[in-house]
Amino acid sequence: MKKKFMKKSLLIIFALFGLVLFAAAQKTTDKAVIKTPAAQCDVCKDKIEKYLFRSQGITSVKVDIKKRTTTVTWIKDRTNLENIKTEIANIGFDADDVTAEPSAYAKLPPCCKNTEPSEKVKE
Repeated sequence: MKKKFMKKSLLIIFALFGLVLFAAAQKTTDKAVIKTPAAQCDVCKDKIEKYLFRSQGITSVKVDIKKRTTTVTWIKDRTNLENIKTEIANIGFDADDVTAEPSAYAKLPPCCKNTEPSEKVKE
């Protein structure tokens, strides 16, 4: 009788433990493609990816220098799209509607500065 009770108790404990682990693993994420028009070389790509990977809540970053976009995936309860755009702007790159921080833009290497006539940021 005691063995059956022990087996049932252990089974219930393991089931509850499994449910807790499953619930903890179910973090909701979101994904967005952000226009980064100044991301035009490997230096730009590395700078954006390395900086964003250090940010809290970001799970993946991929910069496409041909399309001049940055695809970001993040955990919803740790950050949001506006914070990510602001972080990109803080390292000197335009991010959709968020303009690059002028002092950070001035520190970018020449290859990362927008050379198009419609350039938003002026030195």
